[in-house]
Amino acid sequence: MRAAKTAEKQIIIERSRFIGKVFTVKTEDEAREYINSVKKEHPFATHNCYAYVAERGAIARFSDDGEPQGTAGMPMLEVLKNRGLSDTLVVITRYFGGIKLGAGGLVRAYSSTAAAALDEAGVEELRPSNVIKVVVAYDKYSAFLKFCEKRTIITTDTAYGENVEITVAVPTEDAAEFKENLTDFMAGKVEIIDLSADFFVYPR
Repeated sequence: MRAAKTAEKQIIIERSRFIGKVFTVKTEDEAREYINSVKKEHPFATHNCYAYVAERGAIARFSDDGEPQGTAGMPMLEVLKNRGLSDTLVVITRYFGGIKLGAGGLVRAYSSTAAAALDEAGVEELRPSNVIKVVVAYDKYSAFLKFCEKRTIITTDTAYGENVEITVAVPTEDAAEFKENLTDFMAGKVEIIDLSADFFVYPR
């Protein structure tokens, strides 16, 4: 699961303004680019705290950015983990309003702002998938397209050369059946090449 879209939510707590922003990210470098962009957008903010889980859950990072240790970044990261999210970044910008919230108040403020921003973003499912190249003659291409109707696949590339080469992503649990049924449907007049494994979001 990951955030479905970029979103923003603002909450005022004891005159402090908390602005939560959510981004979909694949890599740590992408997460850092978004963090830097938020810092440039709010150069006079008191804090720009963040938490993210990237690279399919392999990397998790957070920062309190000057808030008392453990009161901002870690609570935000816990919200991400509790929702089972990966490839998602939350950045919360705080403009101090003059009233100290205390450690417990800060934890609640950052957690609730992160949760509200994530609610605004919504979620989508990342499904483990097989990336497959399908090679067909031009006179069989329309048959292939008919076969794909109402099936859960994503076409990632189509190349027109001596034959038509279509690269598709298929949910891993459906891949073996997809290949077997395609071969039968095309009466064997198709070449199927396994390329790689990855994660994709499929339209519902």
